[in-house]
This record gives sequence, C-alpha cells and structure tokens, in this order.
Amino acid sequence: MQGRIIKVSGPLVVAEGMADAKMFDVVRVSDRRLIGEIIELRGDRASIQVYEETSGLGPGEPVYSTDEPLSVELGPGLIESIFDGIQRPLTLIREKVGDRIVRGVEVPALDRERKWDFVPRVKPGDRVETGDIIGVVQETPIVEHRIMVPVGIQGVVDWIHQGQATIVEPVARVKTDDGKLVDITMMQRTPVRIGRKYKEKLPPAFPMLTGQRVIDTFFPVAKGGVAAVPGPFGSGKTVVQHQLAKWADADIIVYVGCGERGNEMTDVLMEFPQLKDPETGEPLMKRTVLIANTSDMPVAAREASIYTGITIAEYFRDMGYSVAIMADSTSRWAEALREMSGRLEEMPGEEGYPAYLSSRLAEFYERAGRVICLGQDGREGAITAIGAVSPPGGDFSEPVTQATLRIVKVFWGLDSQLAYRRHFPAINWLTSYSLYLDRLDDWYNEHASEEWVKLRQEAMAILQQESQLEEIVRLVGVDALSVRDRLILETARSIREDYLHQNAFHDVDTYTSLEKQYRMLKLILEFHRLGLQALESGAEFSQITTLAVRERIGRAKYIPEDQLDQLDDIMKELREQMSSLMSEGGLVYA
Repeated sequence: MQGRIIKVSGPLVVAEGMADAKMFDVVRVSDRRLIGEIIELRGDRASIQVYEETSGLGPGEPVYSTDEPLSVELGPGLIESIFDGIQRPLTLIREKVGDRIVRGVEVPALDRERKWDFVPRVKPGDRVETGDIIGVVQETPIVEHRIMVPVGIQGVVDWIHQGQATIVEPVARVKTDDGKLVDITMMQRTPVRIGRKYKEKLPPAFPMLTGQRVIDTFFPVAKGGVAAVPGPFGSGKTVVQHQLAKWADADIIVYVGCGERGNEMTDVLMEFPQLKDPETGEPLMKRTVLIANTSDMPVAAREASIYTGITIAEYFRDMGYSVAIMADSTSRWAEALREMSGRLEEMPGEEGYPAYLSSRLAEFYERAGRVICLGQDGREGAITAIGAVSPPGGDFSEPVTQATLRIVKVFWGLDSQLAYRRHFPAINWLTSYSLYLDRLDDWYNEHASEEWVKLRQEAMAILQQESQLEEIVRLVGVDALSVRDRLILETARSIREDYLHQNAFHDVDTYTSLEKQYRMLKLILEFHRLGLQALESGAEFSQITTLAVRERIGRAKYIPEDQLDQLDDIMKELREQMSSLMSEGGLVYA
C-alpha cells in the first residue's frame, strides 16, 4: 500500500491515501525509507511518528506501509547487544556506515548468519503448547537461552534438530491439532506495544537485593515490583541506576538509556564489560542488553525505546528468569510524548504534557511483575522495573513525578542537599518510602535475622528524632539538649555516615551483603543501647563519644565480605569498653 506526504512538522509526517492502514503500523517514509509508526488515523489521512531525522522531506513523497506493527526480534544474540530505541544494532550499523547513523539504514536486529549450538529438550512424539521450552542455546557463559514454542501453536513434535543452526533455520516442526505442520525457528517477532501473555500474576513475596544499604534495609523493592528514582540534576540518579544494574540479584539486566546524555551511556558501555558478575566472575555484559537512545537522537525514538526494552525483558521473563529493567529516564520519554502531542495539536494537559500521560506511564509499569509463565512446567519469571525521573529543578510536584508516584510502590527520593554534602546515595530517608515493607518483613526475619524488623524500626526512629532535634539545635544550640538527646544525635550521625553513606566507586563498599548489613546496623544500635546504660550509670557523655572502638565502627563498611568475623571482634571490643566505662560509673554491665 502506498500513500503520499501532505505535511511535514518535525518528527510528525501526515500522509493521505492511507485508508487501509491500521494504528501503530510501521511505514517507510519517502524513497529514503525512513522508519515511522502510525499514531493517528482520520479518514484516509495518517499521522506518522518518524523515528529518524525528517529534514529535506516534502509533500508529494511516497509512504509505503509494511502492514505490521512495530515489533522486536527475539532470539539468541540479544545478550551483549547494544540497540537504539527501535532495536537497530548500533555496533553493526557502525561497521556498515561509520560513526554517524545514516538515515534509512536497514540492518537486521539479530545476526542471521551466526550459527548457534541448539540442544533439544523435547523429542518427536512429545506434546507441546505455547511457551514450552523445546531446546536451549548457551548464549553466553552466564545465560542459557531457552527456545520457546511461539504463541498460538500447540500439538505434537514431528521433528527436532540437534546441533548448529542460524536463528532463521527451522529447529523443530510441530503437527498442530488441526493437522498442519508448522516450522519453529529460534527467532520470534513480537509487537512492542502489547504485553506478552502469561498464565498468572503472583503477589510480591521476597525482595530484590541490591547490595545498597539504604535500599535493602529501609526501602526495599520486591522482585516483580516497581520503583521510581526521582531527583534533580547532579543528585546521582544515573549512578543509582548503574549500581542496581551491577549488583541487583537479577539474572538479566535490560538497561534503557532514554534521552540520556551520550557520556552517561558511554560510562555504561565502558564499565559493564570491565565489571565482574558477583555470582559467576564473568563480565557483567554477559547478562545485559543495552538500549542506547541518547539525547542527540531523534526525539520520537525515545517513545519507542521504553516499549522495546520492556518487551525484551518480558521475553527473558517468559524463559523463567528474574529480569531487572532500568529506564533512565522516563522524564525524557514523557518529553517525547509532549512534543508529539503538541505536533498533533491535541489539547494539552498540565505543563503541556498530554492528558494521557498517566495512563501511558501505567501501561509501562504494569508490565512488570512476578508471573507464572506459559508452558506446562509452571516456571516462574519476574520483571522488576526501576524508572529514573528527572523533574526540572528538583520539583517533585511536576506531572511526570506525580503520575509515576501514583503507580509505583517504592519511592527513592534523591535530595540535592544530601548530594551537595557529598552524601551518596543521596536518598532522603525522611521522604522516601517502600510500600512493600509489610509484605517483606517475614522474609527478612527468616533470611536475615529475627531482629531485622526491630532494628530497622529503631534506626528509622532515631533518624526521625534527629530531624526534630536539629530544629532545636538551630534555635538554641546543642548545649541546650539533654545528654540522652545528644546521644541520639551522635547515633544518628553514625547511622548516616557509617551506614547509609556508601561509596559506589570503592571496591569493598560498593556492595554489602544482607549478613553484613545486619551486623553493621546491630553494631551501631548496640552502641546506642549501651551508651544509654552508661549515661544512667553516671558516665560522662564525652567519654562515650570518644571511645577507641568508635573509629572501628566507622570503618566497618570497608571490611571485606570474607572477613565478617572482624565485626564480631568489634562488637566484643565495644561491650568491653562500655562495661569498663559503666563499672567506673558504678554500674557493672552483664
């Protein structure tokens, strides 16, 4: 089918003669074959969102419809790949046309020539249905790529391949229930705007551990949960996202750089191949898919990049993997929506964003979750979605942040004041929250310690008391406080500086196991408890704060994971020093 351009307005092209077209069909615009997607239909006129630069286009040029929606190619070769927002492989494009992407370049997303070693998991005569694993490919040393029966196919295996094959060669043949023979290849094509099917959605029951103390202890995110990281410029959103991508206990990472600065995406590309996966010791890139849609790329492609990322994440979830998707940042995606909405001359909502901003955001986040996948084996997969939000001037009342907070269950609010004081991660412990806490408490008590919930509540209470006392200190000075209140300030300072502050670029401090987190927190709170006892026994406040063990408590974060016994030594030393202080004060500590 062929239409004709009648109007060009930046990334929006209007074409007539498109009466047979459908919404979200992919089209090729002009003889340069620019990729576009139909986003509005009125009579025989179609409004097309073009994912490439449109300068030089004019009325009268042809538009060719492909009669299929925007889809991604799914199969072996995804891991370690770097795509743009519409799944064009950037490394292959560079080999073909050089450093700058030429308009209209066509390169298949997945390598059609490369041979993969296919190992069958079923045999002829076995009955299969949608979602069943028919064979596996060892894609990287970390990831076993599971080849699944595509949607809508069920029947008996007629033939199965073993050995080398490309992604487009048949690896199995199924005789369906109506007697047809259907070939199955290792590659599937899936529309990006519709979520992939699953059997059942499960409630969140256990956390996705990240190794970041402020997150795991105070504001955990559940596996299959959704979280938002809003913060002003320079507060460390991207570093938090990088940390989560590096250390979160997910099998697969999908990192979407949506409208990000080129240098930030470069950091990811430079770092990830160097970083070692904590579980296997292999480079982190061996379990990562990158979608790089930088701020200098056409704005419309940002809108597609989020959907491309979540569809790839769903594909790995359907294999039974736990997937974490980082969207950095959804504000830039919302800006692309705003621009297209303005070009379409729609009635603007708050701050010029379209009225459907909230529903579009919800569509994205609702595709996360822990599910029972299709197939007869009842395997479980999960997608945890973490979106960064960049509110202008750090104003959390703006529409994108507010619409996000209505959907997500975890809010890690980054604070410019904390960032200014060089406290990273700059997650404000007084404004942030996690609505998964109640569901996860039992898991923490079972897997970390029975005291975990009690310790967390106690630490949070001390931090809240500190914020109240700071008001008094500002008015009348610290000398006006009682010694008990001054001890609260001292303990809160220790929680902030020795526990919540974490150096992402330190070899040891960058990641903290749950066991180490529990021991560190217990150490600080034990100091507080014994300090109160010492004050009651008549000890001087200055004696408590100048104990020799304080320095060892402050440096506990730098103890390597294989030397955690040192924390027991510090605890023993703390108790001995406090006991001697109390005995001097007249009360013996038992």
